[in-house]
Amino acid sequence: MSISLNHAKPFVRKHISLSFFYQQCKDRFKLKKLSDKPISENRIIIDKDIHRPGLALAGYVDLFSNERIQIFGNTEIKYLNSLSAKNRRESLDKYFSFDIPCIIITNANKPPKELLQKANKKNVPLFQTSYPTTRFVNLISDFLDDQFAEQISVHGSFVDVYGVGVLFMGKSGIGKSEIALALVERGHRLVADDLVLISKKAETVLIGSGTELNKHFMEIRGLGIINIKQIFGIRSVRYQKRVEVIVELEIWDPNKTYERVGEKPKTTNLMGVEIEKVILPIVPGKNITVIAEIIALNYLCRHYGYNAAIDLKRKQREQMNLNKKIKYKDTGAPALRRSTEYFEHDFE
Repeated sequence: MSISLNHAKPFVRKHISLSFFYQQCKDRFKLKKLSDKPISENRIIIDKDIHRPGLALAGYVDLFSNERIQIFGNTEIKYLNSLSAKNRRESLDKYFSFDIPCIIITNANKPPKELLQKANKKNVPLFQTSYPTTRFVNLISDFLDDQFAEQISVHGSFVDVYGVGVLFMGKSGIGKSEIALALVERGHRLVADDLVLISKKAETVLIGSGTELNKHFMEIRGLGIINIKQIFGIRSVRYQKRVEVIVELEIWDPNKTYERVGEKPKTTNLMGVEIEKVILPIVPGKNITVIAEIIALNYLCRHYGYNAAIDLKRKQREQMNLNKKIKYKDTGAPALRRSTEYFEHDFE
């Protein structure tokens, strides 16, 4: 059975280990480990924000966010170097009296020997990067936002159709994977099938991806497991995509009223973000693949300011106003205008 969006429970990581953070970031952000001791497996990061401890080093610790990653930029290093050896030790003694996950020194600054000694004594990992402080803060904040992002997992098939992230959902066996396969065969790109992870990257941005285990695999009932990347090539897949349209597939219900005009798209709330939703009834002979492409193209049209339903409504209004002005001379009744006034040399 598929998981309804209304019942999917978001989850958020409570922490990440510092060893995981270092392994993921040492090459990506040019992190060099300065402290001698190995990173303890029990040392964790519990906050996605970072902290610059200038005030804490100066002695004001009432609002010291010691649970965050500590960033020592030019200001912090220059301040420590400006102190006498005695005052520097006193400042660092007070600073290291708090539990700190790690310290990262930016701009390839050389740490004072007292800082290195204190970090080793307290077993606080000390890192260095050549990145400038502002640039590094932006990079690491993006990484931590991703690690601590709110997530849900849903059953469905997620495909990039003409650059639009379309998530197909519905009851088990309704044909989500088959639709995704048909779209891939037509040149579109599979993101994930069966289990889709959706992460909230920003206040209005949801990103969908597959898991490390099921990435680019697909189950076709009656056939079994296939690998889309191996069959169709690298151009047939992508690792993640923004979720922009949800297509809910359901068996046609003659007693239910379905959308006929579509002037105002329906939406559903997913983790606080409004996502466009289309309820698509399934009947024999209906080409869902082509309709899925039209859903994506229609979404793009509206994104660039064109709404077909509103355009047709405008044309109807203009036609009605024009008919009111044109009357037959003999009866005074409104004249009926032809949709096309003249077929030039066309006698088919």
